[in-house]
Amino acid sequence: MREVELVVIGGGPAGLAAAVKAYELGIRDILIIERDIELGGILQQCIHDGFGLHRFGKQLSGSAYAQKFIDKVEEYNIPVYCNTMVLEITKDKKVVAVSPKEGLVQIQAKAIVLAMGCRERTRSQVRILGTRPAGVMTAGAVQRYINVEGWKTGTRAVILGSGDIGLIMARRMTLEGISVEGVYEVMPNLGGLRRNKAQCLDDYNIPLHLATTVVSVHGKQRVEGVTVAKVGTDRLPIEGTERYIPCDLLVLSVGLIPENELSRNAGVELHPITKGPIVDTTMMSSVDGIFVAGNVGAVFDLVDYVSLTGEIAAQGVASYLAGKRIASDVKEVIAGENVSFVFPQNFYIKDNKEKATLYMRVRKTMQKVRVEVSCNGEVIATKKERFATPPEMISIDVPINKIMDGELKISVLE
Repeated sequence: MREVELVVIGGGPAGLAAAVKAYELGIRDILIIERDIELGGILQQCIHDGFGLHRFGKQLSGSAYAQKFIDKVEEYNIPVYCNTMVLEITKDKKVVAVSPKEGLVQIQAKAIVLAMGCRERTRSQVRILGTRPAGVMTAGAVQRYINVEGWKTGTRAVILGSGDIGLIMARRMTLEGISVEGVYEVMPNLGGLRRNKAQCLDDYNIPLHLATTVVSVHGKQRVEGVTVAKVGTDRLPIEGTERYIPCDLLVLSVGLIPENELSRNAGVELHPITKGPIVDTTMMSSVDGIFVAGNVGAVFDLVDYVSLTGEIAAQGVASYLAGKRIASDVKEVIAGENVSFVFPQNFYIKDNKEKATLYMRVRKTMQKVRVEVSCNGEVIATKKERFATPPEMISIDVPINKIMDGELKISVLE
């Protein structure tokens, strides 16, 4: 049994930011555990730019963004276990992991940061009928095969779902000589960022078909084609709108789910909408001393936000280890008008910082909106946004000293 002050589970952008910030706050006994063979997480296969504009003031590739934090980890000589799978986390913060190099290890931590990221929904989760041939892949898998492994995954592709990875891979596959017949989205609105639609679909004349889905897959050994159909307001196929499309590759970009098997087994309370842990504004979960960072808590659209939550979690860890944390001093944040969810879900009112950041997603597409945070009916923070769409996260800073008794609620008003 090894004892460590802070264990960070996950070496992606959230975990790296948490470890680096924790070191800069004076915590020296840190261990990062990463199940892949190298640090960086999903960013290592993101060779496109668009990362780091908020944080570094310039556009970087995903791997370049990750490298900035990896360099800091190496500079600070923070220990890392790569190619190591965490098997279990207990409520008393014991971590059980296994790796080819270390074997089975047990680590007793004083604090833990969960930064496992998220995973993609698969074919079975969207219930597409048909056979099970080769050539049905998630967008992330296609991204890794092309960008990291150097494999060409097909010659003619259909993309189901308009999430950001799917939009980006539509462009990437086109550049690699794979014909992309179109992107099909079951919802009546875009699932990813507007800029990705413009840069990845419009610039390459790739059509987007809204309110349309894949209803069946054809082929035995390899995908030979798919059938698509329009859907109604109930998201069920409309009879008579079916169309067969020959293809040898079906790419699924149908949403992301926070990776929380470890969190659940540790007794961490999960939110029914985000599917991630319920946390407060210091990123502490319902289990004392277990903190959350990045997409494991809620799926963010910008990596800059992911890194920021890692740093907030590190600040929370520092306060917790110093004995300054009072777990009971939290107030629930209510998701008000036009808000589908808010993250964090609780406000830690005894934080020694001046303000805390809340993130939210809206229920519908709106223009010229006003974000309002009210406490006991009094508006304590407000922000204007030109556009608000469900795929794009909105953030707002809330002064901690204005929190009072009564209901704390966040709303987005037209």
